[in-house]
Amino acid sequence: MTAILVNELVKRYGAFEAVKGVSFEVPAGQIFALLGRNGAGKTTTVEVLAGFQRPDGGSVRVLGLDPVADRAAVRQRTGVMLQEAGFFPDLTVAQTVDTWRDFTSAPRPREEALELAGLKEKAATRVRQLSGGEKRRLDLALALLGRPDVLFLDEPTAGMDPRARVDTWEVVRELARQGTTVLLTTHYLEEAQRLAAAMAIMDEGAVVAAGGMAETLAGLRGRVAFRLPAGVRPDDLPLPVSLDGELAVCRADDPDLAAQTLLTWAAGRGLRLAGLEVRTATLEDLFLDLPRSAR
Repeated sequence: MTAILVNELVKRYGAFEAVKGVSFEVPAGQIFALLGRNGAGKTTTVEVLAGFQRPDGGSVRVLGLDPVADRAAVRQRTGVMLQEAGFFPDLTVAQTVDTWRDFTSAPRPREEALELAGLKEKAATRVRQLSGGEKRRLDLALALLGRPDVLFLDEPTAGMDPRARVDTWEVVRELARQGTTVLLTTHYLEEAQRLAAAMAIMDEGAVVAAGGMAETLAGLRGRVAFRLPAGVRPDDLPLPVSLDGELAVCRADDPDLAAQTLLTWAAGRGLRLAGLEVRTATLEDLFLDLPRSAR
């Protein structure tokens, strides 16, 4: 079953076309990452899917429903965590959740929502006293109140410390295991790679790369990097390399084999490849390999 369907979506603000014919679909229960630099059109796309914006062209469906025409039905089955939320600063965390519960159909108990977001110990803290990362966790608690079938997360871990970020990743994974569909936007490419089963990269309002995460990364070349030994030129090496500051970088389909070749070559000449790093392709490699106009 398709939970989210975007077909040739167009959104304009006056003469500016923020989203230009974007298409993708997300199966039920999948975590999908929508990526791109600032201004690429990601947040606008999410706002259209959530029913906050009306499309100017194309169509979108969430759980088979039109987010504008069927707004009430869509709102009951979706959770939204946007980049900025409006809180009352003098309410406590518990009071904020209780206020949101009054507007939510069949909400989770307050304690359950706070525990999911890792805020149980902050229940009596006023919102204005929360850190930026803690406010994001409160955003998450509110987005999960209605046990959504589809969850939109726009930069969900911005400002969180590493422990809170990892805890939030596990919450998102568990939601997906329970059948929730998650559409995630994030600038943390490691976060997207760890969580998402599929992704699309947007630039200037258009999708410039898309596909299953594992399949896409499997088709990319790995990376071997090391500091070039003194007196050695790139042309002296047995494999082609490019220079990235002080590092020599070799791209290879089999990075382990490439590293072995380079180490054997260095050992035969009594040289050391300092700072040697060998890794398979990452989402960052895909992002950086896109043409500059697509970043």
